[in-house]
Amino acid sequence: MTWNWQQPDWPDFIYDKTLLEPLEREFLLHSGEFFGAFRHVNDNDRDMLRIELISDEALKTSEIEGEFLNRDSLQTSLRQQFGLAYDNQTVPAAERGISEMMVDLYHSFAAPLEHETLFTWHKMLMSGNTDHIQVVGGYRTHSEPMRVVSGRVEKPTIHFEAPPSSQMKREMDLFSQWFNETAPDGARQLPALARAGLAHIYFVSIHPFEDGNGRIGRAISEKSLAQNLGQPSLIALAYTIQRARKAYYDMLEISNKTNEITDWLIYFAKTILEAQRTTLKRVEFYIIKAKFYDQLRGQFNPRQEKVIARMFLEGIDGFKGGLSAENYISITKTSRATATRDLQDLVEKGALHKTGERRHTRYYFNQARLV
Repeated sequence: MTWNWQQPDWPDFIYDKTLLEPLEREFLLHSGEFFGAFRHVNDNDRDMLRIELISDEALKTSEIEGEFLNRDSLQTSLRQQFGLAYDNQTVPAAERGISEMMVDLYHSFAAPLEHETLFTWHKMLMSGNTDHIQVVGGYRTHSEPMRVVSGRVEKPTIHFEAPPSSQMKREMDLFSQWFNETAPDGARQLPALARAGLAHIYFVSIHPFEDGNGRIGRAISEKSLAQNLGQPSLIALAYTIQRARKAYYDMLEISNKTNEITDWLIYFAKTILEAQRTTLKRVEFYIIKAKFYDQLRGQFNPRQEKVIARMFLEGIDGFKGGLSAENYISITKTSRATATRDLQDLVEKGALHKTGERRHTRYYFNQARLV
């Protein structure tokens, strides 16, 4: 098998720019819509929304690699780093590390990409999980081939083999130079979607670290998008990739055998556009949720607060099929009589509306509160 980096035109990727042009225009249009919507969120809610969006990205970029983190710990760490927490609650190393990387990405998106940037991110990612690697905060040095494999140990399927460790310094010098020269103020500037997709396939083809390449590669794509937009994108890229994880890995495998990458760039551009639409919907949903709470602030008891928050986690329609008394009892651990009184109170306050009778009774958000 001849990999992309073994071919004479490496790393001069080629692609059909005309096929990306309508996608680039759509990206810029929806970016304006997102930032317009985000400006309608007040400062306090904007802080909380930023925490939610970044924590979801941290969770999902880790889940893509099979690592499952704790959302509450991530959000605690993010609040501490953004100066929004007033305690020193201890956060597990893995959650602290990925959140530190995401905050550094958020604050320093405009800075050039340097080796030290990547080394710092790698140290953060590997926090508390360094037993399996030789080099933390540096490019790999081992002499064994760096391969992406699956299947049985005695007969593995090799999905990709990266350049040898001895080439890492040279490859990463060229990569960082390319990334900085293709920035909006660079000598070889590229449109947003093309640059983000190129950056990802280029970086993961080099695979410079012993571990963490996927997470850092996605962070580089988000840095690229933010630079082209001139502000943090807060885009749900990892969230969107994780929902179709197999397609992502299939496209990577197809694309690491050639330097003609039109299909990869179209796939990645469409993934970014879907991520952008998802993010815009989440901002609009957050605005609706904030308006709902503003109208009813201070009118819920702790049980009702808990159930309303749980309904919002399900989305703007609440529970599929509606909230039942059994749901309420399960969430609050209260008696049926108390649940019945609480639910009737929520209907009288106009927070919920009721349908059905007896065991078919269900409760939904009052749509008049959500417009």
